[in-house]
Amino acid sequence: MSAYREFAALYDELMDDIPYDEWAKRYETLIGLRPGMRVAEMGCGTGAFSVRLARDGAKLVATDLSQEMIERAQVRAREAGAGVQFAVMDMERLALPRKVEAVFCACDGINYLTSLDKVRRCFARVFESLKPGGRFAFDISGPAKLKGMAGQMYGEDRENVTYVWMNHWQGDPSRRLLKMALTFFVRQENGLYRRFDEEHVQRAHEAEELVDALRQAGFENIETFSGLTDQPARPDDARIHFRAVKPDGREK
Repeated sequence: MSAYREFAALYDELMDDIPYDEWAKRYETLIGLRPGMRVAEMGCGTGAFSVRLARDGAKLVATDLSQEMIERAQVRAREAGAGVQFAVMDMERLALPRKVEAVFCACDGINYLTSLDKVRRCFARVFESLKPGGRFAFDISGPAKLKGMAGQMYGEDRENVTYVWMNHWQGDPSRRLLKMALTFFVRQENGLYRRFDEEHVQRAHEAEELVDALRQAGFENIETFSGLTDQPARPDDARIHFRAVKPDGREK
């Protein structure tokens, strides 16, 4: 069962409480955005961050594994008059036409890499895609948050859509894979509801193992931050941001 297919059409409606403006500004700070800077985004979704960074001067290439999400992002960018290049692409196989000065991945993208091997492959591709001195920034849902979601059920009943969201560990809990089973009921023009289901799996990555994976890829000056602040990350943070730098090759 694939993720972000039919859900793509509902994503923006159901995620209307996300503080995109504040969050996008945070990423602009983390990567040191300046006008004309070449930036790549992984896991761009429907383009909420893409459009904001492009408007603020980024020359942006945005990628996502979901064709449906990319199609929504293209419409958003076109309506906003934002010049963004979009591509369907797996984070583990990031391949850009030219090296960039920064790569970022917002809103849990790295949690969808469900093993450390996948993380290492992704980080290696990011490292190769960056110019010397380039920055890599991303965030995760912290392990404390995902562990707290296991066994929980959520739901919402809106005017045109109702959903139920159930969470449990997939297989051995020591693998830290949280399976999110979502069932949607979408109101049709005739008043009847159409059901569809999606399954999402995220890994509860520990910050320390991601820092180690960044070092193994060749990054330096690795920092972790608590939420949208400049404060160092804590073990119980719901969201943790990371920033790492590719060495510039100059002697220190």
